[in-house]
Amino acid sequence: MGWIAVSLLNGLSLGAVFFLLATGLSLTLGLMGIVNLAHGAFFMIGAYIGWTVAVQLGFNYWLAVLAGGISAGLVGIFIERGFLTHIYGKALGQALLTVGFVYMLTNLTQLVWGPAYHQPFTFPLFSGSFSIAGGGYPIHRIATIAIGLIIFGGFWWFSEKTRVGAIIRAGMDDKAMTMGLGINLGRVNFLVFFLGAFIAGFAGVIGAQMMVLHLGLGFDILLLALIVVIVGGTGSVQGSFAGAMVIGLINSFGTVLAPKFAIFLMYLVMLIMLLVRPSGLIPRK
Repeated sequence: MGWIAVSLLNGLSLGAVFFLLATGLSLTLGLMGIVNLAHGAFFMIGAYIGWTVAVQLGFNYWLAVLAGGISAGLVGIFIERGFLTHIYGKALGQALLTVGFVYMLTNLTQLVWGPAYHQPFTFPLFSGSFSIAGGGYPIHRIATIAIGLIIFGGFWWFSEKTRVGAIIRAGMDDKAMTMGLGINLGRVNFLVFFLGAFIAGFAGVIGAQMMVLHLGLGFDILLLALIVVIVGGTGSVQGSFAGAMVIGLINSFGTVLAPKFAIFLMYLVMLIMLLVRPSGLIPRK
């Protein structure tokens, strides 16, 4: 029965990466109403930057994570301030614009790093393994679960217990009333979009320890983020976490039990949620 423990840990570690990826997308969609299909490209940019800093330049883990997050955050702010701010409320225009940026960022990535695949890498800080079910299990996956839990706790505290979090939640409920109280939602939107893109880049560096880096990563990971947001619930940190864990576990156990149908199981869960509970597992109140 050792495969159950291994699959459980694999699912939780994947779920942690999915949560980091999806929570920024969920917040920007919930607060700003922006259909940001470039969110997966932020993950890709962070992953490639982190790979460069850690593998090619030989710097430490935390610097690679910070570089990946900041790079993605700056790209996100460039897109939001330069383009998206002019088409708020126009979902079709946002979708087309952000898809265009995925292609541009993908071509830029190919220009800088080339078309070759880059295999997952492990930082020396989290290298090695420990014994489980008669075999070795990588320490970096346990570290990923721990980081995901810490970020979830920090996001929950930020959203529920701080003044900025209260403003974000108020802006989601009633933008006009929030602005009528003298609150500058433009600054809040700036903060939320940067934070969402930063966390996506942050997740890219962590996820690069489990995923092959390739030029299609921006689109591939975006589909997973959208599934997590739909299953968990838009605008809810708790929902993003629950949805990410469900999808991570389904992917992990599905790969072991029905490898040919693992990807379809995730879409099946999404379709069931849309039919039975379209607001998600833990929707924003």
